Amino acid sequence: MKINAGEIRVGMLLEYKNDLWQVLKTQHVKPGKGGAFAQVEMKSMGKNTKLNERFRSSENVEKASLEETTFNFLYADENNYFFMDPKTFEQIEVKKNIVGKKGKLLTENLEVSVSFYNEKPLSVDLPNQVKCKIEETDAALKGQTVSSSYKPATLDNGLNIQVPPFIDSGDEVIIDTRTLEYVKKI
Repeated sequence: MKINAGEIRVGMLLEYKNDLWQVLKTQHVKPGKGGAFAQVEMKSMGKNTKLNERFRSSENVEKASLEETTFNFLYADENNYFFMDPKTFEQIEVKKNIVGKKGKLLTENLEVSVSFYNEKPLSVDLPNQVKCKIEETDAALKGQTVSSSYKPATLDNGLNIQVPPFIDSGDEVIIDTRTLEYVKKI
C-alpha cells in the first residue's frame, strides 16, 4: 500500500530497495529554502543493516502489508519457540532471535500475536502486561523511602528488573512486556 512520505512513523515496515525495512527514527524537516522532506533511519529485517534515507514529502513509499494471527505459546527448544493456532490447531515455529529477550516472558498457553510477511513469521507481540513471580531480591534498606529508589530483582524466568523497595522475594508482580519494567504488585 502506497503512503506519502509525511505519513511515515516509527515502527512501520516499508518495502524499499527490494528489502523489508523497519523505521527506527523519523524526522520531518521543512527547511527555509526548498521542499519539505522526511529524514528516516531504517533497519533491514533480513540483513540486519541500517540505512538513513531522505524522502521528499511529495514522494510515495510502499508500506508492507502484514498478516496478524493469534497463537498460543506451547514450548521452546534450543533454537525455536513453538506456537499453536487455537482455531485450526496448526503449529508453527519461530526462531528465538525473532522474539528476542521477551521470549523469557512466554508462559504456556499465553496468547500472542504473530505478524507474517509473505507467510514468514516476522515478529511476535506479547500482551502488554504479564504476571511474573519475584525469585530473588535484596532486602529493603531502612529509611530508604524515596519513591525513585528502586532495587534489583530476579524474576522466576531469569530476567533482571528494577522493583520498588516494598517488593519481597516470592511476590507476584505485573511486568510491561514492551519496556520490561515493573508495573504493579498483585
